[in-house]
Amino acid sequence: MNLLYSNDRKAEYPASWYAATANSMDRFPALSDDTKADVCVVGAGYTGLSAALHLAEAGLDVVLLEAHRVGFGASGRNGGQLGSAQRMDQEDLERLVGNDDASKLWDLAEDAKDLVISLIGKHQIDCDLKPGVAVLGLSTNEQADLHEHAAHLSDQYGYGQIECLDEAAGHALCPSPAYKGGYLDMGAAHLHPLNYALGLAQAAAKAGVRIHESTEVTGIEEGRTVKVHTADGTVSASHVILACNGYLGDLNRKVAARVMPINNFIAATEPLGAETARVLTRDVAVADTKFVINYFRLSSDGRLLFGGGESYGYRFPSDIAAKVRKPMTEIFPHLQDVKIDYAWGGTLAITMRRMPYLARVAPNILSASGYSGHGVGTATHAGQLMALAIQGQAEGFDTMARVPALPFPGGPALRSPLLVLAMTWFALRDRLGI
Repeated sequence: MNLLYSNDRKAEYPASWYAATANSMDRFPALSDDTKADVCVVGAGYTGLSAALHLAEAGLDVVLLEAHRVGFGASGRNGGQLGSAQRMDQEDLERLVGNDDASKLWDLAEDAKDLVISLIGKHQIDCDLKPGVAVLGLSTNEQADLHEHAAHLSDQYGYGQIECLDEAAGHALCPSPAYKGGYLDMGAAHLHPLNYALGLAQAAAKAGVRIHESTEVTGIEEGRTVKVHTADGTVSASHVILACNGYLGDLNRKVAARVMPINNFIAATEPLGAETARVLTRDVAVADTKFVINYFRLSSDGRLLFGGGESYGYRFPSDIAAKVRKPMTEIFPHLQDVKIDYAWGGTLAITMRRMPYLARVAPNILSASGYSGHGVGTATHAGQLMALAIQGQAEGFDTMARVPALPFPGGPALRSPLLVLAMTWFALRDRLGI
């Protein structure tokens, strides 16, 4: 089963609130002949768009191929949170790779946030960028852990943009009975993810990138010149970038062994009016400490955009709204009967350690994927790092690529059922509060 077409109509965005409020942009033509380029980029999400944009700005001839539409996948469907740090906690990274590389990874994560903000400013991308992401715990022990983590970032990395929240301050920000405090990171941000992707695409096209939508890559011939095959044409290129994330399919087995697609779901309620004050009292985003994480924020028109619930089969559930309503009402019981106007699913990708997998899968083929829900900044930055590596400046790429990446047990055939067992256990722990 091809995940490109398992849950979506060909070359059509899902019926999300993001798509309903997207900025207008004409379609790019499908590839219909044989062509050559310096670099062929496969996948037009944040990774591919950023890579293509940076390469074109450096003077290279770039072809960007997308099976559906630019920003079609996780880049146009996610929670819109531009978080600080890497996806793995900094303390865990220090234990895994040592303090020196952990410090470099912290700096790269800060660079990722700065890159997104600078691209939005430079290209005047209208995507509702706003500061502030809170992380809230569901117990006093989790509150203490979050405060300790904030102190570590301050003491070891000089990061001073976090405000610790006790239970009362947490409730003043987010009046949910479920939460017991945490912290508010004003160095993080949130945005309209699809409009951000569309803005990157417009900037890339203006820089000279040849973008082709409705162009699925069917095969890749490795060699000194790489030949990328599609249904109606080919691209011969000196370098290829794989920027497919959860939609890689069978294009590269090395990546597929370490990066697994999963599904996640978001619902948008009807406009809440005065009820918004019973959800959030400030225009910030929230993520919590559950293993199967809940994340939410208010939309520009006063809706609750709430993400929660994951699945590991190929198919989305038949009633996505019901799947999201369950965790949403655990956090906000008073919204039990609120109308849900939009509900959609998306396919992202995870790794065993929840760190992105960057690799040279051939001497002239680079890949980056597996952002594990932390892709707004990390994916954008990974695209830039691959563009720099192709130009001979590989320090940042190599630092990310040195993070040990475990293959999923059982390989592609067994990784999903084994993860379902693990996730069932973690979901039970979430419910029991252990």
